[in-house]
Amino acid sequence: MAPTSTLSLLLLITLILTDLSTFAVVGDHTSQAYLDPHNAARADVGVAPLLWNTTLENYALTYSWSQIYQCASLTHSGGSYGENLYDGYGDGSWTSPEAAVDSWVLDSWVSEKIYYDEKTNTCSAPEGESCLHYTQVVWSSTTDLGCASVPCQDGSTFTLCCYYPPGNWDGERPY
Repeated sequence: MAPTSTLSLLLLITLILTDLSTFAVVGDHTSQAYLDPHNAARADVGVAPLLWNTTLENYALTYSWSQIYQCASLTHSGGSYGENLYDGYGDGSWTSPEAAVDSWVLDSWVSEKIYYDEKTNTCSAPEGESCLHYTQVVWSSTTDLGCASVPCQDGSTFTLCCYYPPGNWDGERPY
């Protein structure tokens, strides 16, 4: 290959990679944007804060990219981590990490807290709802978190948070 062809090819690869890297994390989604609402929910029930884990983040990012053509199906990866999935539509406030996690959004993970009865360790969610997203957020033996958000073909944003060690073990209390 001629030197100019090699240079052109390298330039093209660099441009492609640079362009894709702008989509690696949507908006201003830093690790803190995911950690803060998780740790607020955990502090609310007296559970230690989570730490950011780049291995989990990379796993979440890789899997999230594989879902960009089918985001609305919210299919779990089947991996060895705990997972919460969210598909947000609209402006940035509905596609942010806070929208996925925090209780101000009706379908957020922490909004499920209203259905969870700590005393009996039961969930009274109506059909189609659950407490499992909330209990994963506050699972006391979980120590690490890694998340990613990617733009979907349908204009929504797919968010995946991975938890280690995973929670939601049958018969066990989250905290």
